[in-house]
Amino acid sequence: MIIEKAEKILEEYSLCNNCLGRMFGLLGKGENHIRGKSIRLVLNMEREAKGKEPFKEPEKCELCGGVLKRVEYFARLCYDKASKLKIQFDTFLVGSSFPDEIMQREREIIEKFELSHAEPINREFNREVGKILEVFFQKLVEKKNPDVVFIIDPITEKINIQINPLYVYGRYRKLIRGLPQTPLRGYDESVASIICKPFSRTAKGKAVFHGAGREDIDVRMLGNGRPFIVEIKNPKIRKINLNEIAEEINKSGKVEVLNLRFTNRKRMEKVLTENHKKEYEALIYVKEGIRECDVIKVVEKLTNATIHQRTPLRVLRKRSDIIRVRKVYKVSGEVIDDKHFKLRIFCDGGLYIKELISGDEGRTTPSVSEILNKNAVCKALDVINIEVSENGSESPHNKEENKREA
Repeated sequence: MIIEKAEKILEEYSLCNNCLGRMFGLLGKGENHIRGKSIRLVLNMEREAKGKEPFKEPEKCELCGGVLKRVEYFARLCYDKASKLKIQFDTFLVGSSFPDEIMQREREIIEKFELSHAEPINREFNREVGKILEVFFQKLVEKKNPDVVFIIDPITEKINIQINPLYVYGRYRKLIRGLPQTPLRGYDESVASIICKPFSRTAKGKAVFHGAGREDIDVRMLGNGRPFIVEIKNPKIRKINLNEIAEEINKSGKVEVLNLRFTNRKRMEKVLTENHKKEYEALIYVKEGIRECDVIKVVEKLTNATIHQRTPLRVLRKRSDIIRVRKVYKVSGEVIDDKHFKLRIFCDGGLYIKELISGDEGRTTPSVSEILNKNAVCKALDVINIEVSENGSESPHNKEENKREA
């Protein structure tokens, strides 16, 4: 049946050995051009026995136009472009973009002759170019997560190199107040800019900061730090020294980074969609005055309390006006002077701490102001710790509420 179908195909289409072999490419093993040559040889032997003219291989294939005989040429184009750009990588993949008319003509042949074991032209092209590039680069093809992808247009001969991002996981401490997490008008620096600059320069790519939640401009992030991911787009250099980058960032005196390590997109998505319990330290001012017994009362009332918190007025323009239910687990406190005291609060992520103190005109209940029946104001706030589970990942929670706390 193979020879019979091959004869019918060649009676209507002038195909090269590569394309003829591809029509039966999923049968057996071996290269398609050898498969096609063998089929043509046997077919022509039978035709000669019958006194018929042989089917010679055409100079230009009616289907691929000769592209499949030029794979080494395209591999050389890829090699030259990557070398010129000085791209650093360990693994790669080849892709291609064939014109619709070629793909449509191929589908017509496959459907017309019921070729259920045919191999698409782009699959052979990508594979054969990849095999040559493995020799040129002395690097391996990687299908799942390659460092770079060469996209070839066989007709225009244009080569597009897609450099896949680098992902670096870490945790940061913000040591000063008055520093936004991401660039903000009126501020020369941000946590993101301080962290991203050395990554961009070293990897020669564009570094994008992704924080797991955020703290207010006037809030410090201390303790074990906030998880973040730096995504480096189009990095020409992939082998970067994370210890040296950490040292440079930490010299700023404003931001410190901890536990930098390479990761992947899947891990980035997990980090950015998790929420977790947090510990805060708040300095609270009470104009009417504060006593030891008042602090004890606040600690008792808030420990293990369930908080109903309507979206704070200060963020109402950016957040949906809903009621969030969050839990406070542990609270401790100490008097500083007759108008100030400190609270340590361990609670669910997504709880707005400033409003837990002020009450936000009754939108948060219970609150420190409500418990004291006095006007309590948060004067300074620090994130002390972000809870980490035993396996090193943060506790899962609601994504929206991870966007902002404090």
